[in-house]
Parts: sequence; structure tokens; C-alpha cells
Amino acid sequence: MAHTPPPFAPFEWMIAWRYLRARRAEGGVSVMTWISLIGITLAVFALIATLAVRSGFRAEFVDTILGSNAHVTVYYSAERGESGRVTRAIANYDSLAESVAAVPGVTRAAPLVKGQVMATANSRNAGVEVFGIAAPDLATLPRIADPATAQGDLERFSEGIAIGSGVARELGVALGDKVKLISPDGVRTAFGTSPRVKAYEVVYVFTAGRYDIDRTRVYMPFAEAQLYFNREDVADEIEVMVDTPDRVEGMVLPIVRAGGDRALVWTWQDASGGFLRALEIEDNVMFIILSILVLIAAMNIVSGLIMLVKNKGRDIGILRTMGLTEGSVLRVFFICGAFTGILGTVAGVVLGCLFALYIDPIFSFVNYVAGGGVWDPAVRGIYQLPAQLNLPDVLSAVALSLGLSFIVTIFPARRAARMNPVEALRYE
Repeated sequence: MAHTPPPFAPFEWMIAWRYLRARRAEGGVSVMTWISLIGITLAVFALIATLAVRSGFRAEFVDTILGSNAHVTVYYSAERGESGRVTRAIANYDSLAESVAAVPGVTRAAPLVKGQVMATANSRNAGVEVFGIAAPDLATLPRIADPATAQGDLERFSEGIAIGSGVARELGVALGDKVKLISPDGVRTAFGTSPRVKAYEVVYVFTAGRYDIDRTRVYMPFAEAQLYFNREDVADEIEVMVDTPDRVEGMVLPIVRAGGDRALVWTWQDASGGFLRALEIEDNVMFIILSILVLIAAMNIVSGLIMLVKNKGRDIGILRTMGLTEGSVLRVFFICGAFTGILGTVAGVVLGCLFALYIDPIFSFVNYVAGGGVWDPAVRGIYQLPAQLNLPDVLSAVALSLGLSFIVTIFPARRAARMNPVEALRYE
């Protein structure tokens, strides 16, 4: 009884390796192999680099939101006060904050006063948003109370104000300088309301990492903000921080119940949900486009294998007459194509990972060559191009590349296996 060799036997690998090392007379096959290899490498590199930048941008965006804003904002529905004016002011802000802080999963609840004013210094003006907050609560915001990126001392927060680095740059001020805040809703007199103008010392300059936050935000002590904005004994809203921001939807109902009948809730996902959904749609579209790019690169393997099969027709006929089965011929040419796909995928993964790990010096070099101004934070929102390597992204790129490479290799390999040895040798 004849012995049947197992699939992918050593002789099949030997023949495939011999075909991959084309001689000079068969240079066309060698060139097509190199084109296929480079195409797969560049496609996988582009896919991994794009996925890394996508993940990094989303992580940076979410981190700046969670690190410098409330995870949940509790405010009151509008009602008409004794003076006839519609108001949302929270008079019982201390008890409301305590009630919300008692909800399981809530790490902090603090009253807040907010208002928009004009800041002026050194004959420069800037529209800013003032947040009135207690010093201990401000110290719990990671992106604001970060000593690595901030200047000044939060211990002196009660003596002045904290401003974003963009505001400081716009007004041309530094620590110790005075900034005038002008509010149109100021002192009420018999002749109407006159603007309120008051100068504050800059005791802290922070960099949250988001251009729109650093360019517009100013923090003021809570009690001072109550006086400045005519909010005596009231607060505008309650700033709530939770231990699991990604699951904030499940905490909305308990927080609303703790807030009472007039309580309304606005989460960070409500505020940025549209942008996050747009990012998700863009991610899916980019993945599809780059998957097509990988498919196009994999099709080069088909072209190379078809040329190889055509050039090796005589060899295939001889091997078949020597007893090589159709399955063995198919596996030989499948190894030729799959080996190219594997090498290209490995090289693409290495290049993509190196790009993600060394994106800062690479981007600095590109910015230098372009003469600067490649990345405008006023447009992008963040100060640099981020990248974050995630294992699922790398595995998805590898699976896509290898899967397409293996699938497209089957068709020319099957054609070689079904070649009639008599026809292959007739004209030799």
C-alpha cells in the first residue's frame, strides 16, 4: 500500500521555497513577489497607524473631558421667583450636594457658580467662562490640578483666580499679574444695572490639554463667585464626579431621585455624545477604506502567483507525472502566496507599532520639514497628534491581512493543481 505524505510535508516547503527564490531569467516573478510584499507591508502599516491614531485621539479627547469637567451636572428646572424673574438657582445647594454624594458610585458632589464675563489686561480682551468652585473641589480635577503642566500654587486659590494657559497667553499675563473681570450683570442701582468690574490676581495657570478649555476657562473661589455674580446664598448647579464615568447612564436615575422633584441631569456623554458618535462613524469608514487597501495589496499576490504558475507549467507537469497529487501542488503554491502575505504582515505590524510608539519625534520632524504650523490646536482641539496601541486593533489588522492573503492565494494555487500534466508537457 502506497504511503501518502501528510499535508504540508517538508518536500512541499522545499519546492515552494525554491520557487520563491526565482533565478535571474525568471526576474518577473521575483519582481511581482517584491511588489506584493511591499504592498502588504504598507497596507498593514497604514491600517495599524490609523487605528492607533484613532484610539489615541478618542482616549485623549475623553480624558480631557473627564479630567476637567463634571461627569454629571445636576441643575434645577426653571421656576418663577418672588420677584417674577425665571430662575434655576439652587438655594439648598449644601443639602442637595450631600444627598447626591450619598448615592453609591458618586465620589464627589460640589456646588458651582457659572458666568460669562470679559477679561482684560495689558490692553487685551478675551471672553471667558468663570467657574466658581471651592478649592478642595478644584484640587480633585486631574487635568486642572496637575503639577506637571500647571504653574502656581493651588493653596493660594482663595487669594485670586486660576486661569487657563490659553487665557494667559491671550491676555499676556503670568503668575502674580492682575486681570480685570467685567460682567454686564453687576451692581443694581435705582438707575438700572451697572457693569461690575473687579481685578483679581492670577495665582494659578493650568493646561487641561484641550484648546477650547485652556482658552476660555477661569476658576474663582466659590464664595467670591457668589458675590461677583449676585448669587448670594445660591448655586447654579451641582458638579458630580463618579467612579465609573463610562457607565454613567446607570447612575442617572439614582442621582435624579436624590436631587428631588426639580432636579435635572446632564451627563458628559450628553454633552459630547454627538462628537463621540461622529468619531465612531469615522472610525468604521476608515477601517472599511483601509481594508479595501489591504485587499488591493493582497490581489498583487494573485498576479505574482499567476505568473509563477505560468512559468512553472513544465515543472508542474513533471511533478505530476512523478506522482505528486493535486493537493500537494495546491499546497506548494499556497505556501508561496501565504509566505508573502505573512512576511508582509509581520513587516507592516513592526512598522505600524514603531510609528505609534515614536509618533512624537516623527511628528516633530514632519512639522520641522514643513516649516511649522502642521497641527493647529485651535482647529484640532488638542495640542498634539496622539497614538495609542491597542492589542485588539493590532490583532484585527493581522487577522484581516492574513485572512485576505490566504483566501486570494487559493484561486491561483487551485488553478495550478488542476493543470493537466499532458497539456503542460505537450509543447516542451
